[in-house]
Amino acid sequence: MSEARLMQVLLRPHVSEKATRLGEDHQQVVFRVATDASKSEVAQAVELMFEVKVKAVQIANVKGKTRKFRQTRGRRSDWKKAYVSLAEGHEIDFLGAQ
Repeated sequence: MSEARLMQVLLRPHVSEKATRLGEDHQQVVFRVATDASKSEVAQAVELMFEVKVKAVQIANVKGKTRKFRQTRGRRSDWKKAYVSLAEGHEIDFLGAQ
């Protein structure tokens, strides 16, 4: 896998109450990833960017919601998120807190 491709797989961390709970309780981090990303690409990208050991990756396809603004109906884009389980002793700190 090329390093340039791996740098484009992870789009941003997904911050929510559930993601925060998973991080505290189960050593998992949630990322928003490219829609064509595979589990192995996500694992390699996380290991490359954050220098941690990945234990497992689960991927979920999130369907976009249908929204209405006045008389106009629209639809948000579909997207993909990845739940990354980290090995014991490894952690990703996005806030840079000590």
